[in-house]
Amino acid sequence: MVWQQIYDPFGNMVISTLLAAVPVAVMLICLGLLHIKAHIAAALGLVSALAIAVLAYGMPAEMAGKAALLGGFTGLLPIGWIVLNIIFLQQLAEQNGSFKVLQDSLSGITTDRRLQLLLIAFCFGAFFEGAAGFGTPVAVTAGILIGLGFSPLAASGLSLIANTAPVAFGALGSPVITLAKVHGYDLMQVTAMIGRQLPFFSLLVPFWLIWAFAGRKAMLEIWPAILVTGLSFAIPQYLVSNFIGPELVDIIAALVSMTSLILFLRVWQPRKIWRSPSLKGHENDGGDAKAEVAPAVHSKAALMQAWTPWIILTAFVFVWGLPPVKAFLNSLYAPAFPMPGLHNMVEKVAPVVAKPTKEAAVYTLNILSATGTGILLSAIVGALVMKYKPLEIVRTFGRTAWLVRYSLATIVLMLGLGTLTRYSGTDTTLGLAFANTGVLYPFFGTLMGWIGVAMTGSDTASNVLFGGMQKVAAEQLGLSPNLMGAANSSGGVMGKMIDAQSIVVASTATRWFNHEGDILRYVFFHSIALACLVGIFVTLQAYVFPFTAMVVH
Repeated sequence: MVWQQIYDPFGNMVISTLLAAVPVAVMLICLGLLHIKAHIAAALGLVSALAIAVLAYGMPAEMAGKAALLGGFTGLLPIGWIVLNIIFLQQLAEQNGSFKVLQDSLSGITTDRRLQLLLIAFCFGAFFEGAAGFGTPVAVTAGILIGLGFSPLAASGLSLIANTAPVAFGALGSPVITLAKVHGYDLMQVTAMIGRQLPFFSLLVPFWLIWAFAGRKAMLEIWPAILVTGLSFAIPQYLVSNFIGPELVDIIAALVSMTSLILFLRVWQPRKIWRSPSLKGHENDGGDAKAEVAPAVHSKAALMQAWTPWIILTAFVFVWGLPPVKAFLNSLYAPAFPMPGLHNMVEKVAPVVAKPTKEAAVYTLNILSATGTGILLSAIVGALVMKYKPLEIVRTFGRTAWLVRYSLATIVLMLGLGTLTRYSGTDTTLGLAFANTGVLYPFFGTLMGWIGVAMTGSDTASNVLFGGMQKVAAEQLGLSPNLMGAANSSGGVMGKMIDAQSIVVASTATRWFNHEGDILRYVFFHSIALACLVGIFVTLQAYVFPFTAMVVH
């Protein structure tokens, strides 16, 4: 029997919205204020979501349980699978000493911590976001930063802040491609619109990143390098998104930015070298930050051997992200399992959709095409290059799985929570609360995208969740649907740094277990402040500079 979602079960949107917010509030309060371990906080959030869905929204208990189960499977594959295998590669590189050589070579480009952040967290991270997404950039960059001696809080928090501007075009454009496909937007139109919003923040975020790390004065000391980094990313981001398409926006912009910064640093270095590995004002936070030492000089052979596993990783991740490769691997093995009792048994209704629409609930075991599998194979090839024996590789993988067991459990529980809110309709209640803001809708509609990513952990999922609602609300208010569809994705990128799964990925990559609450408290201000700035920019596009929201021909 089909169950129709109810978005205002109490006939009072204030009460319904407050109830819908309870599960997210429970998890964030447990993490951020009560210092409860992440997997326990996620479990409590999931229990509260089940109670709200069944008792307040009238969702059949069996359906609610199956929705949470579907989310848990999604947490294991693809998200948990990426985390497990990238940590596996890091473990292999650390055990044989090649990771130390890698760190020394990066330090050889510049010993200034601020410039290392620009190169690794922003440029290198953006490349991995464009190629793979889904937690890969934070896992890679946070792990490298902690190896370079950054404190765990700095490595975690700054990797999350840096991984914002590229997110809308992550995983070869998946968020915007999905937005267009699911909700009927013109792909090039909405891609171009995002490409007129995010470049301003691609220029801003590197400045924000260094300010968050070292303060305003230290930021101004390296403003030429920050400007080169931001401009060389923002300009290609605009050009590719407006004149080519969404697939290669991040990859091209990241490569241009990385190359530009490295070349610029050959002719310019700051007068004062910043050597502190900790966040300014948080010098005693983040555990065992290591004081900087002069990087050792290594032979070309040693450098090549140290970089080879990461070059292999980059190649595998890029190839695995290509649509033809994914399609081929899925043709070999990608069984789909409709969730019985849930698949096409939940129906979305007005005002979210124009006509009642059934929600599919299919889990695809695309183990071959999953990004994590590409990372696993790259780790195995890298291990053989590093002269590991097969038995040593297996043992290291087993130790890694044990090391990240709680992180995997947390991701499973959090994805269960996020998926349940989608099928129960509680997240839609929150979205409708934003949609009822009238003339302020461009601002609050942008924040709808922010909360969508904060809840689901994915800009793609947020676009699926709220993309249709943005279109309907924009048409009712006489706004450009493309503007608000793009705003959902652009605002969503700023929610990426506070979504629970990204925080768990960061804490796992830095081995700073059970400190997810510390990371959340640090990044929350940066997330909401940047999201509000995007909202203000979209509002200006809607009312002050409407020509920027015109349709592209």
